[in-house]
Amino acid sequence: MGTITAAAVKDLREITGVAMMDCKKALVETNGDMKAAQDYLRKKGQAKALKKSSRETREGAIFFTTSSDGKSASLLKVACETDFVARNLKFKSFLKEVAKQICVKGTKDLLNQTLITGEGNIQNYLTNTIAELGENIQILESRKIEIKYGEFGGYVHNNGKIGVVVPLETETPCNDSRLKTLAHDIAMHIAASPAEAVTADQVPTEILEKEKEILKAQARETGKPENIIEKMIEGRINKYLKEICVETQPFVKDTQISVSDLVKKTSDEIGIKIDFKTFEKFQF
Repeated sequence: MGTITAAAVKDLREITGVAMMDCKKALVETNGDMKAAQDYLRKKGQAKALKKSSRETREGAIFFTTSSDGKSASLLKVACETDFVARNLKFKSFLKEVAKQICVKGTKDLLNQTLITGEGNIQNYLTNTIAELGENIQILESRKIEIKYGEFGGYVHNNGKIGVVVPLETETPCNDSRLKTLAHDIAMHIAASPAEAVTADQVPTEILEKEKEILKAQARETGKPENIIEKMIEGRINKYLKEICVETQPFVKDTQISVSDLVKKTSDEIGIKIDFKTFEKFQF
């Protein structure tokens, strides 16, 4: 038997979607025969998962968790075919374990990461979960956020269809419960709001350009001169930015104050500087 090349392993992985190590083992067992290796994987029980890999996933859930030391948090979005599976305890357990994994090892090469809770890797765990639940399951998005000092707020809404994580950073350790409440409240606010960024300078250029094009088309319908249209667009863009940037939005639990006002108020009460710079939001 000749040497099993990395290219052959890669080709088999692309065909089957199975983890690299399993692909290599299949090729070794079948003397490098690509077709026989695919059959080998099917016979080993992975066929059930492979057959479902092209089926449409419209349901799923989002999961948030933090590390035991509170210095990292993760947000994970996983899709499946039906709401029945999305509510299944086995599916929820998969979400929880992978989210824990991300808190420790991050998202780089996630499927090939060795499980921190046992043998095998994430790809094996995913394949086994697909086989057990009988549906196509896909990891769609994953994030890890780290802080030195501060607090994470997480909020999952609508049966896992919207998930948010908010890191609030401080210069020194802070165990005040008001910081934890603030982080949670901001996460909840973002889940209920059209949030694109914390501040206006964070809004992606492509989002602004798209909005400008829409506003220009609307303004030209009025028949006004171009110089007037430009002023109209400038005013509407400023209004749009206030609506999509979290710091200027009215806080959902008290619309008399903005989110930035709430952060400042809590900061003054606790007596510590609170930095709210970013967030992650996933939704189906």
